Amino acid sequence: MKDYFEIDRLVDEMAKLYSTAFATAWFRIENKKPTKEEYRAKVVEFMKHAEYSMAAFPDNPAAKEFKEHANMKLKEEVSKVLAGENKEVEKRYKYFIDYS
Repeated sequence: MKDYFEIDRLVDEMAKLYSTAFATAWFRIENKKPTKEEYRAKVVEFMKHAEYSMAAFPDNPAAKEFKEHANMKLKEEVSKVLAGENKEVEKRYKYFIDYS
């Protein structure tokens, strides 16, 4: 299997650095205190925006292999977020609820 270190790292950090920031901003703008499930779902919604970026890759065998790997990794991380198993998302939710 090819080394996709960069995309693996991106997907691992996506919820922490990108998606929680957008989810938190979204709920602040809506002036809403979400449940954990609502917050997780919004984080996942922003994580899935990566699919748009992956669609920009060329249509060739190497890109297909890359996209399959990236999509598998993304699905794994989405499952963790939805199950409450991503400690960073849970921490950001608690911080948001406690200090908003």
